[in-house]
Amino acid sequence: MEYITETLSNLVGQTAFANLTGGNLIMIGVACFFMYLAIGRKYEPLLLLPISFGMLLVNIYPPIMEDGGLLHYFFMLDEWTILPSLIFLGVGALTDFGPLIANPKSFLLGAAAQFGIFAAYIGAMLLGFSDAAAAAVSIIGGADGPTSIFLAMKLHQNDLMGPIAVAAYSYMALVPIIQPPIMKLLTTKEERLVKMEQLREVSKLERLLFPIIVTIVVCGLLPTTTPLVGMLMLGNLFRESGVVRQLQETASNAMMYIVVILLGTSVGATTSAEAFLNWNTIKIVILGLMAFAFGTAAGVVLGKIMCKVTHGKINPLIGAAGVSAVPMSARVAQKVGAEEDPTNFLLMHAMGPNVAGVIGTAVAAGTFMAIFGV
Repeated sequence: MEYITETLSNLVGQTAFANLTGGNLIMIGVACFFMYLAIGRKYEPLLLLPISFGMLLVNIYPPIMEDGGLLHYFFMLDEWTILPSLIFLGVGALTDFGPLIANPKSFLLGAAAQFGIFAAYIGAMLLGFSDAAAAAVSIIGGADGPTSIFLAMKLHQNDLMGPIAVAAYSYMALVPIIQPPIMKLLTTKEERLVKMEQLREVSKLERLLFPIIVTIVVCGLLPTTTPLVGMLMLGNLFRESGVVRQLQETASNAMMYIVVILLGTSVGATTSAEAFLNWNTIKIVILGLMAFAFGTAAGVVLGKIMCKVTHGKINPLIGAAGVSAVPMSARVAQKVGAEEDPTNFLLMHAMGPNVAGVIGTAVAAGTFMAIFGV
């Protein structure tokens, strides 16, 4: 009888339930909430579902992220910045750069939206983060998860990577909730009703030259951006060349989905209770929201200025798409404009700043790496 009792006691002691802490239970609750947002509310399920499930796994069985655990090897691909770069390859293969080429002024709106990054950098410094940690946190303002992971790793902020990545991806998923109130607050009804002229047709030669020229200029000035910008432009060259359709389809479909699974689950698995439930996480979440709000506001404000300068030819709403959440923020600009006038089609106009924001966030990350000598 004693043998049976001891055996049962040992079995119970080895279950995950016997070793769960209060922190683990909180994080399991957070994981379930994120799964609800992904499945029930359909908030960016491709991102939130693997992230939330990785969060669930690591808080039930922490060794899954330790050396030898399955998700540890997934995470090593993040540490080596392989997965973020492959995500950019897929984004480039999926994205039409035509609206940006047709309206180069969109670069200004994409640049303005990066203001949130540098505002959050100052805020992070004031809250006691080191220079490098402040830079890694502030890049959340670009609403670009892969770039946030890339910069955190390059600046050796591994301890902060979990909260940074989860905050960045969460705000990307919540773009349709966060941006509209800011856009409406900063614009008048008349400005939201502005109809923009149809974009000109972009030639095949322009589409081919654009990724090559951007690669030469941006990577020449900031070589550290090459893994991101280079892969983004390579993916777009696959798309526009028309001669490697198989590579373009693989990069934008099968490979992209595989990378999202690996990246999402490994990012979620960095959120163990010990690593996530602390004051730094709260600060990061607040700073990320501040950065994202400031970036959205800066893009809209510059859009208002450009609207006045061009005598009403630019709808300020497209400035909000200057953050690099492609194509979510462009869709939000379209939705907010359509609420005022269902015949107002802003989506393609908003894609210009949206694509510029992707490049702009990568440039901001490269600037930080150059400052810190990475």
